[in-house]
Amino acid sequence: MRAVILAAGRGSRLGQLGEDRPKCLVELEGKPLIERQIAALRRGGVDEIGVVRGYRAEMIGFPGLSYFANQRWAETNMVMSLAAAAAWLHSGPVIVSYADIFYRSDLVRDLAAAPGQLVLSYDRDWRRLWTRRFADPLADAETFRIDAAGQLLEIGGKTTRIEDIEGQYMGLLKFTPPAWSAVEELLSALEAPIRDRLDMTGLLRRLLARKELAIGTFGTNGQWGEIDNAKDVALYQNLIREGELLLEDALSGTEPTAG
Repeated sequence: MRAVILAAGRGSRLGQLGEDRPKCLVELEGKPLIERQIAALRRGGVDEIGVVRGYRAEMIGFPGLSYFANQRWAETNMVMSLAAAAAWLHSGPVIVSYADIFYRSDLVRDLAAAPGQLVLSYDRDWRRLWTRRFADPLADAETFRIDAAGQLLEIGGKTTRIEDIEGQYMGLLKFTPPAWSAVEELLSALEAPIRDRLDMTGLLRRLLARKELAIGTFGTNGQWGEIDNAKDVALYQNLIREGELLLEDALSGTEPTAG
């Protein structure tokens, strides 16, 4: 199994934390997010890890990894960063990870084993985290609905109804070659400015609208996080101190070091 970490973006909402480094190098409990991702992916059974670099690419260098470049990182969004790793996406299944999240290896292992051509992870227990991150969870949370078989029905919309949110997408998903071929077909039909601005949720919404590719889901219950700003870092530090969040390296294993 291969995995690709999308680490081309700058992360401007991080303020001073992201002024001098890519978003993936922001630290949680003394370790950059990308080191936590690499460790979780390896423990989860991933054999090869690739990283799509862009902003301050020279700062991201870890031994034993492959690297892809999004030279137009400042003008494009996440989907075009993923397209930089198209050679891998055509050759076999690939776990795709955002660079601003952390998660456990058991989620990686279970997602890799989940059936389906395109499968995304989501947090069923999202309200527990969102109520800590936001004064009004519905102001940030997006629609997420699945059918009885776990197939995705809706994602990424705004709502005032909690019933429209059965979980929150985590930024960790699995592509197979047929799924990536469907993505490339979709992208080829878009005008360049639209294609360049397309984020992952927007891609998933367009795939749903085409009704040609079933999108599977794999649910989990907490024990992960995303970092959008400095307040998020402070929140997770508090959750760790309070025992509500237990990072995997506190249980076992060692972390990789930059080369």
